[in-house]
Amino acid sequence: MKTTITTDLRIRAVTLVCCTIPVAPTILAAQWPGVEVTNVRRVFHNGEHNAFTDLVRWQGQLWLTFRSCPDGHSVYPTASVIILSSSDGKEWAQGHSFRVTKRDTRDPHFLVFKDKLFVYTGTWYCGDAAPPRSDYTLNKHLGYAAWSADGRQWHGPVMLEGTFGHYIWRASTFNGKAYLCGRRNREFDMTALGEGAIVESAMLESDDGLIWRKRTLFQQQRGDETAFLFEPDGTILGVGRRGGDKAQFLRSSLPYTRWERRDFDRYVGGPLITRWGDRIVVGGRKSGAALVGNRGPQTALYWLDPHAKTEQALLTEFAELPSGGDTSYPGFVELGPTRALVSWYSSHEKDADGKTITAIYMADLETRK
Repeated sequence: MKTTITTDLRIRAVTLVCCTIPVAPTILAAQWPGVEVTNVRRVFHNGEHNAFTDLVRWQGQLWLTFRSCPDGHSVYPTASVIILSSSDGKEWAQGHSFRVTKRDTRDPHFLVFKDKLFVYTGTWYCGDAAPPRSDYTLNKHLGYAAWSADGRQWHGPVMLEGTFGHYIWRASTFNGKAYLCGRRNREFDMTALGEGAIVESAMLESDDGLIWRKRTLFQQQRGDETAFLFEPDGTILGVGRRGGDKAQFLRSSLPYTRWERRDFDRYVGGPLITRWGDRIVVGGRKSGAALVGNRGPQTALYWLDPHAKTEQALLTEFAELPSGGDTSYPGFVELGPTRALVSWYSSHEKDADGKTITAIYMADLETRK
């Protein structure tokens, strides 16, 4: 199945699963509600590799962004960022798309800040063609942004001052400032490409969303994709990927000079952390020991207990989304205290010719007693 865009750029989601996906009650702690996953649908596939989603609600509309590339998952200058909008999460209109010359655009994420909707992307330098893996280096990385004040007229993309040499990833706001994760080689080591032991993660800060500066260094080695969530008092909760190892739960209070780090009991790839009512949701790719049976990677959602006494109790899985292979990077929007919407990408389906496709998916979530 393939979704097409008609002449008015309307996109109708293809419903893949119309039944309710039950969540096994044995995996839910007593204090957590069950969650039903329904209306699973493919919302975008154009024959290219579509991946790395994010989702936000802004100005009465739902907004979805992801990377699309005709050449595949790896680093190519042909990649672009696509932004869709919808009033109901069912029909989507293409609002904007952009590329960066001679760079691969990856991992787009939204930020609502200063009455604008920003879309941030980290970009690998490619030149005119895909570079060999031996040339992948964080030292040539550079963040870019496109933004809009009304959802109709878009500006950019423009490079983000202060992000050269940083792989930027997920932004958040607190008290009139924006923050994002930027991983980099220690002292911008020119002999390294991005080996885990010498990669550190900095929390970058901005007053306008375009000019960034280092606020603090929160990971001295094996820095990786990290998502932040601010508490009302300014305390930061974070979920940090650690290469292929167990992910970490991070916490710090103002002025963010000291960080608590605790290992989860599992790997979390492409991590998300957000609120749903008075609870905290974590999402991302799971693999290895966290999988039941002989299966490949899956995208899963969890309840987070930041006060858990053991690493096993930090995360309680409440949903495994239909997924497989190249998958993860979920986006999440709370629709109400019991309802939510989730996006992700996956390569678990094939087209009419039997070829694996990598497409964008969405599902409705509802808590149950």
